[in-house]
Amino acid sequence: MTTNSSNTFNASELCSRKLWQLVNANREISEAELRQAVRELSQRRHYLQELQGIKALDRLEQH
Repeated sequence: MTTNSSNTFNASELCSRKLWQLVNANREISEAELRQAVRELSQRRHYLQELQGIKALDRLEQH
């Protein structure tokens, strides 16, 4: 997943809904991109219940 022409993923540039779609869907994003998306959502305090439901916050804390 890329967000600009320099081929870098920057979760802060995406809306919360798009981040949730990336986290929730089994899309082909790297583990680092997944952690960045989860971290961004948790900092925004969006989709917290959903993240807890899929244990995404637990994975974030392990790294």
